[in-house]
Amino acid sequence: MSTARVLAVDDRRENLLALQAILEGLPIEIEAVTSGEDALKRLLTGDYAVILLDAHMPGMDGFETAGHVKQRERTRHIPILFLTAVDYDPHLAFRGYQAGAVDYITKPFDPWVLRSKVAVFVDLWSMHTELADRAAEVTRLRRAVDDTAKLLAGAVDDPAVLARARARLDDVRGRKP
Repeated sequence: MSTARVLAVDDRRENLLALQAILEGLPIEIEAVTSGEDALKRLLTGDYAVILLDAHMPGMDGFETAGHVKQRERTRHIPILFLTAVDYDPHLAFRGYQAGAVDYITKPFDPWVLRSKVAVFVDLWSMHTELADRAAEVTRLRRAVDDTAKLLAGAVDDPAVLARARARLDDVRGRKP
């Protein structure tokens, strides 16, 4: 199984360094970017367990960035934790939740709380990844069984299908052809 990745987005590098220090020791890889635009570029190809997103950034702010994340089929499932230095404002928090956030955290925050929240989303990502891998394995096994059933029923005379069925059965048994 691959290592979970966390995308940290903040226009201030010192905040990104602080996040990396808080999350140090968790079984994750942190990718840090300094703008919403850079975050969206990373999300085109990368898979992430959670996004830590600064709400207030110059240019594309966190709310707009989150809106784009949630509009894309490929990324809409990624949980977003908003982080902001602005005092708690229920209207801004509501705006964050409307944009798709699972939480809206104001600074100063307890680093252990953030660490715990990230750990939960990493665990969920790991379980989802393992489940997807197992589903793919079940599909592969089901195809091998279906091919074998066709062979046993005598319904297949095609040598290519026979070879594929033998290869799949060997693969299921753990043998190399």
